[in-house]
Amino acid sequence: MGTPDFSKTVLESLILSGFNIVACFSQPDKPSGRHMLMTASPVKTAALSHNIPVYQPASMRDPESTTLIQSLSPDLIITAAYGKILPESILEIPGRGCLNVHASLLPKYRGAAPIQWSILNGETETGITIMMMDKGMDTGDILSQSICKISDSVTSSELTGKLAILGAELLIETIPGFLSGEILPVSQIHSEATYAPPIRKEQGLINWNTPSQVIHNQIRGLSDWPGASTSYRGSRLKVHCSALPVDSSRYIEDYKQAHGEPKPGTILCAKKDIIAVMCQDSCLLLTCIQPESCRRLNASECAHNFNVSDVLGGEK
Repeated sequence: MGTPDFSKTVLESLILSGFNIVACFSQPDKPSGRHMLMTASPVKTAALSHNIPVYQPASMRDPESTTLIQSLSPDLIITAAYGKILPESILEIPGRGCLNVHASLLPKYRGAAPIQWSILNGETETGITIMMMDKGMDTGDILSQSICKISDSVTSSELTGKLAILGAELLIETIPGFLSGEILPVSQIHSEATYAPPIRKEQGLINWNTPSQVIHNQIRGLSDWPGASTSYRGSRLKVHCSALPVDSSRYIEDYKQAHGEPKPGTILCAKKDIIAVMCQDSCLLLTCIQPESCRRLNASECAHNFNVSDVLGGEK
């Protein structure tokens, strides 16, 4: 049971490892793209390419969903970023239980967006947890975990790809030991739990009156959706990539000598491949941006279009 590319990686690993997958469950097709065409999930596409039956119930709480899964008689249910909560009536069906591939080191970051929040909060490591599912939100017993370092430049989409591979590998390693009884479930330390609620669209708006590291984390953590953005001269400006300069002070001091004290959002430098913007404490380099109704541009392609002293997110 899964929906996005993360789930597809797990599914394909199970297929290559020779497991007998009797069915896949995925979210219903959704409109996507400029023309809002109905689009199948990556898991559905992958499953059908391997002649695996795909089911897409709108709700897992309907009696029909329970009856359907009972008719399939699964020994084990695997979920990975499915996007739906399984009720107890379904959790009780498989003889060997239900396992979840969760993209954090539980009990940290239970919930819908563990990868994004780990970056937003400036974590230096995360990982994968293979866990037994219960009726709670990511509260089940732990079977295995694997750590993944978070670099200061990785985006949520890049980290998702790394964790998908790590999760698929760990799952394949864990299942045989779990089925044989060599790997035993271990309870989570619930008092240490933290949460990763769904990302809201408004979280993408950059507030330049916050520290540069916080904004850098925001840009990286929300790269998949909704993306970080600000405004420039009344138009929306998406910021896809950024970097923390080795020496922020030189941009600030050069600006002060020519223009005085910069306020947050002020463009300190705009030349060659540099777009330096003042934040609350220091400055941030915008390395890949996208002006409204335009393609993505590296700073080297568009720095000359910005004026020093202009203010992002406000008027000059």
